[in-house]
Amino acid sequence: IQGLIKSHPDVYAFAKDNKRVITRAKKASNKVGVVSGGGSGHLPVFTGYVGKGILDACAVGSVFASPSVDQIASAIRNGDNGNGVLCILGNYGGDVMNFEMACEIVASEGIKTKTIIVADDIASAKNEEKLKRRGIAGMIFVFKIAGAAAEANLSMDEVFKIAADANNNIRTLGVAVSPCTLPEAGKPTFELSNDEIEIGMGIHGEPGIKREKLRKADLLVDDLCKIILDDFKLSDKDKVTIMINSLGATPLEELYIVSKRVHENFSKLNIEIIKTYVGRYATSMEMAGMSITVLKLDDNLKKMLFSQNECPFWIN
Repeated sequence: IQGLIKSHPDVYAFAKDNKRVITRAKKASNKVGVVSGGGSGHLPVFTGYVGKGILDACAVGSVFASPSVDQIASAIRNGDNGNGVLCILGNYGGDVMNFEMACEIVASEGIKTKTIIVADDIASAKNEEKLKRRGIAGMIFVFKIAGAAAEANLSMDEVFKIAADANNNIRTLGVAVSPCTLPEAGKPTFELSNDEIEIGMGIHGEPGIKREKLRKADLLVDDLCKIILDDFKLSDKDKVTIMINSLGATPLEELYIVSKRVHENFSKLNIEIIKTYVGRYATSMEMAGMSITVLKLDDNLKKMLFSQNECPFWIN
């Protein structure tokens, strides 16, 4: 965390009351605050997305562990600019519980909050149980869109609505090729043979939907796209943006092979990809693997997604 702030002192700062809370280097004023928080080990998620046009503050937990209630409450206080705070978090039990309690604490202090629980991982629950899905790389699109809406001085209700629209129009599916190792545990989070992959593996090592033999990237991407499109029900002429995300160890060369095949799959269906983001956006320590995130765009979501921001990890 110290290295992050020293490297980008024009963007990030420690909260004065809590060294596990990161704020903008220059506090915003007279806008809805947008705050997140979660475990370490996923950079740039969560902390890296603090910055003008995205998050106002972020609570930082230990590796793969939720921030405490006090840390989250501090992030909300520091992210408050007098017009309430929208909290955006992944759908994980500890995060949800601690944010709920923190919101109750700050409510007694006069700070109004609303909450978006991101649930984009289609491997973790069926479509009819979407609210049970985990939040993974898709939450970055929600950060960006909510942050842009807040920066445009929209009301709390308007910022909440557009963030909820984004959340409802995102699907993500990933594949793990190797596990990561937690520093404190000193052993892999799960076991996977050298010739195996797991489709739908969670970013903490949660089980996926199937384990199979390693195969060519094009064949794998075809399967992933089919699962995403079957779940999403996109139609001819829909417009989307795509994120091809490394889980940590997968290099750009392999991600661009994936990106090429994703474009070919969507082009066959006349679904227009407006923009593609390729890189490390939501990681799991040194896990090898990648995820594909699809955001269906309308004019409003597109405007907010492509608005300007100041953040080292998000360039439009």
